[in-house]
Amino acid sequence: MVVSYKVTTQMNQNKIIEDLESTGEYKVVRKYKKPECYHHDDGSEKSKGIFLDVETTGLSHEIDKIIEIALVPFEFSKDGRIFKIHDSYSCLEDPKVALTEKIIALTGLTDEMLAGKSFEVDAIDKVVESADLILAHNAEFDRKFVEKRFPIFIEKAWACSQKQVPWEEEGFASPKLEYLAYKFGYFFEGHRAEIDCQASIHLLSMKLPKSEDLVLNVLLKNARQKSFRVWALDSNFEKKDILKNRGYKWFPGGEGRRRSWYIDTSEENIESELEYLKEEIYGREINLPTDTITAFNRFSERI
Repeated sequence: MVVSYKVTTQMNQNKIIEDLESTGEYKVVRKYKKPECYHHDDGSEKSKGIFLDVETTGLSHEIDKIIEIALVPFEFSKDGRIFKIHDSYSCLEDPKVALTEKIIALTGLTDEMLAGKSFEVDAIDKVVESADLILAHNAEFDRKFVEKRFPIFIEKAWACSQKQVPWEEEGFASPKLEYLAYKFGYFFEGHRAEIDCQASIHLLSMKLPKSEDLVLNVLLKNARQKSFRVWALDSNFEKKDILKNRGYKWFPGGEGRRRSWYIDTSEENIESELEYLKEEIYGREINLPTDTITAFNRFSERI
């Protein structure tokens, strides 16, 4: 039997979706639409968050430049409920170098669109100065770029919706924004900074499938945690594969540090990690350098 529908009202659309999904053969993914708010104001104490995204000429914050920045302010409670989303701010800047074909294809921006444009630093500072928290969906990338270009970001606390939510534990195969959006039943035209921010805030409003906790609440809990970077300085070369398999990463030197393997660990686990290094890597008592990591320096170049 073939069922023919003529969509004339939202009710008809909802009926079609319900019929399709009830078969178990289809999943309908809706286009993202910005809501006025996610929760109505109930008098709870609120903080101001800013979701940030940048488009750049490449991947290196040392040599590449920001060509677009978007800031979307929103109000949230300490338990992760999102209230009003404020007007977004975005602007472009001419990097004074030609964009590669890859960047043009990725962002939709062109040399002609950027020609003569420059960031309004005072306006950006005004938006950011009252923020309690800056969020990004790859803060390790975005923070390094914006701190170099806009010093006001250095003093702010940061959180990352890609790295500080246990997506894999919750059953997701990838932390990429477009994939997560699809799994939560919506899609958006990505890779322009403002829509990426709005779609990310929408993601924060969702409930995780296993814990049934709000994404933003989980993110806030993890962002508040203190962690430590332990440097396995002067470890034996023969131990490199053991360290790598345990999750250690290699730092090639510079920035006032010698070459070394390092790992980031929680406050709860730092003592056991130091004990492991003493017993399995060095075979003796040793004082190793550690860095304290909080939301105010996490994901920055200062670690």
